[in-house]
Amino acid sequence: MENIVTASRTVSAPLRVNAERLYDSLMTLAQIGATAKGGVCRLALTDLDRQARELVIGWAREAGCSIRIDQIGNIFMRRAGRDPLRAAVATGSHIDTQPTGGKFDGNYGVLAGIEVIRQLNELGIETEAPIEVCIWTNEEGSRFVPVMMGSGVYAGAFTLAHALGARDRDGVSVSEALAAIKQNGESPASVAEGAPHFAAYFEAHIEQGPVLEATARPLGAVTGALGQRWYDITVSGMEAHAGPTPMILRRDAMQAAAQLVIAARSIALDHQPHGRGTVGSMDVFPNSRNVIPGRVRFTVDFRHADDTTLSAMDASLRAHAEAVAREFNCDIDIQQVVYFAPTHFDAALVQSIRDVARALGHDAMDIVSGAGHDAVYVARTCPAAMIFIPCKDGISHNEIEDARAEHLALGAEVLLNAIATTASLQPT
Repeated sequence: MENIVTASRTVSAPLRVNAERLYDSLMTLAQIGATAKGGVCRLALTDLDRQARELVIGWAREAGCSIRIDQIGNIFMRRAGRDPLRAAVATGSHIDTQPTGGKFDGNYGVLAGIEVIRQLNELGIETEAPIEVCIWTNEEGSRFVPVMMGSGVYAGAFTLAHALGARDRDGVSVSEALAAIKQNGESPASVAEGAPHFAAYFEAHIEQGPVLEATARPLGAVTGALGQRWYDITVSGMEAHAGPTPMILRRDAMQAAAQLVIAARSIALDHQPHGRGTVGSMDVFPNSRNVIPGRVRFTVDFRHADDTTLSAMDASLRAHAEAVAREFNCDIDIQQVVYFAPTHFDAALVQSIRDVARALGHDAMDIVSGAGHDAVYVARTCPAAMIFIPCKDGISHNEIEDARAEHLALGAEVLLNAIATTASLQPT
């Protein structure tokens, strides 16, 4: 087995995790918000989210960590290093879920980080730099927009005021929700305003796609992530009776919206292999069988690995909207609600993941993430990289989401060794 080279010395064998403890922790966390179909519904900043946060914080305290909660509710669980003045090496993810979410998306990255700390404690290993495990607020964006809210505020992608003012469908603001579950911390939420920066950031995650499983690879070294543009689109026409109103005299918002739904797919197909186009939500008014719809609101999600191409997709969508508005005599309003450019992770950290994987007996597959992750925003503030493991049938954001225990353990072992190396491993 190959050696792992640290900043201070060479370690003759890679460190291992307690696979059973890691899996048991995941299953325990999954009980909070468990669904009948075996998944998890634990939306951001609900009481279930509070329960999950308190459970993980309790585990971190048992492992000797200090806890810091910032103004957007991000949680930082810190294991001290030999040099308290050094910037921490960090890892983490999120524990909020989709309404029909699974047990592993996000949760794995947080609990793999907790397992790293537990195992370092048991092995009597002290690192030069501190280690922090992060829980980022509202990564999923299911309850509040923008998505990846906590890490976005941390990295300065949007302001704290903007995030705190966001409201859910019931009119509850992020600020109100944080206060209700007592997760409104006082420490600065953004690096620009004094939040501690990291020396490096790793994030372990299920792939959420089928590539690793299809190629029988247990590990992915994530080289980057697709850029994204999200839109809220409103098509306004005129309600009218479905019977007496001739087709050519209608201002049918649904027919106009349907043309844009088709356009979103065709635009993505025109920009392969990395082009993605999705319409995931639609609201129709008045939503009556025999009334021509007067207003349709829907979402579009565009993704691509190249920012110039992503901009071209944006321009194409807007051109289609202008043509459709003229054809159907409707007004079309397009609001971009999320944008981040394609991310390229730190080459040295990606290489360290490949090296550790090889020391563990595996060749990590280079892979680009099609999903957004907190690491995408954190990468704006420090070197960052991600570790992927397979998920069954490539399925995620679904109650049947699943991952094999041995893959979970292997990804955590890569994380453990990469963090220990980067933090300059020192035995006590």
